[in-house]
Amino acid sequence: MRLHAILKLLFAAACGAIAIQGAHAATITPLDIARPEGKRHYLLGTPDNIAPGKRPLVILLHGHGGWADQVLGQKDIVSPLSVWLRIADREQVLVAAPDGAKGDDGKQGWNDCRSDAFTNPRTDDVGLINAIIDRAIAEHDADPARIYAMGMSNGGIMAFRLALEIAPRLAGIATIGAAMAAKSACPPARQPVSALIVSGTKDPIVPYGGGDIHFALLRSRGTVIGVEESAALWRQLAQLPAAPAQTEFEHRAASGATRALRLLWGGDPSRLQVELLKIEEGGHLEPSISKRLGWAYTVLLGAQNADVEVAEEAWRFFKDKRAGLLP
Repeated sequence: MRLHAILKLLFAAACGAIAIQGAHAATITPLDIARPEGKRHYLLGTPDNIAPGKRPLVILLHGHGGWADQVLGQKDIVSPLSVWLRIADREQVLVAAPDGAKGDDGKQGWNDCRSDAFTNPRTDDVGLINAIIDRAIAEHDADPARIYAMGMSNGGIMAFRLALEIAPRLAGIATIGAAMAAKSACPPARQPVSALIVSGTKDPIVPYGGGDIHFALLRSRGTVIGVEESAALWRQLAQLPAAPAQTEFEHRAASGATRALRLLWGGDPSRLQVELLKIEEGGHLEPSISKRLGWAYTVLLGAQNADVEVAEEAWRFFKDKRAGLLP
């Protein structure tokens, strides 16, 4: 039985895992886009009281077995990334959440760079994201200089692929529970991109130190390098100093044994930066203050940190950055 099916079975018992969208959130519109592999679907969140002018676009990428509705908190499982709907309304941001394609295991996911993730789909997902960006610019006044991508797990590894292949279009990426492919089918990184990398040191799915991606006794889904090695790759490409500035977030009781530590390379938020948000004792879950997942999820996926709202942290990281920054 696959991970998302196990989670669904335990959903009713997952105390606190209730998906309720609060007031002052963006309006969600379902959209389709034609691609060589067939029609692809995505959701677009727009501010309720949209102001004239160009606005940022944030692309949200679900994990393996996920879907766009889930990322935006519309079905089944609460998602900390649904906080982006509040940010979108408050900050005049567009939010696009596409659905991945089905792989050989029948589950939706992304054709990221792992050559040894044999069940990944083989679709041109970089082309899909490019097409969504083009449409948002042409039809919804997205600012070409303020395009950002954020993904969880398989979606985070896909965000790394976007940084490798369409870096000139992106002002920044953010990943959660993800690292760079160890056996990569993608070209090496050539252009620096600002990157926020969020990971728990006790992640049971994507190991913090690198290695095999798997859940319990299920089939391997490829391998990754370590999280800190991934951060170092982007830090070195941006020619940033080796020593980071370190900040520990205020510890909240709901965080339990987990603690959030920010390691930041680059002092100017309007220029290239790399940030590692290291969740000590954290699992394969998005840190969140307001969107708390229940006990069933923490049993399976490890502890969820409550010291930081990860979507707000990503917006803080993104908001002053523009595409085309060079070291």
